[in-house]
Amino acid sequence: MPEITQFREKMKDKKRIVIKIGSSSLQHAQTGDLDYTKLDVLVRELCDIRNRGKDVVLVTSGAVAVGRKAVMRQGIDQDDPTAVKQACAAIGQARLMMTYQKIFAEYNQVAAQILMTKNTIIDNLNRFNARNTFAELFKLGVVPIVNENDTVATYELGIGDNDTLSAIVAA
Repeated sequence: MPEITQFREKMKDKKRIVIKIGSSSLQHAQTGDLDYTKLDVLVRELCDIRNRGKDVVLVTSGAVAVGRKAVMRQGIDQDDPTAVKQACAAIGQARLMMTYQKIFAEYNQVAAQILMTKNTIIDNLNRFNARNTFAELFKLGVVPIVNENDTVATYELGIGDNDTLSAIVAA
């Protein structure tokens, strides 16, 4: 327990908190469907942190899994796994953001979507623009929800994973 107390003490003075949530933490293990109870608890905690005057960023996985779950019921063509992943990401990102938006609104908070690619980080102008967007969202009291833009990022062009993305966002 002393480690948790020390961690909380260190976090108390931080102005900005970056939280990363993985796909498996958003879904029911048995079905792969979204676990709305877990999502509600997560968002409620983020809103509470935000209400303490801290900037909050949520780096979320789950778009591909949510999209895949939505279309698997109808069956999808698996001929091009990259194209399937990108299509599932497009479907799932919209569904995931809609869910986050609804839950954040229940706690009187505004959330915004930021989709990033490796180019967002390596291109100076794109990085500058992303930084400005984050800064303005923080001024407005908005919670940025960040994910890699899997609809356009392929393995060779992508950041890699959302653990890496969350580290980049924190930096």
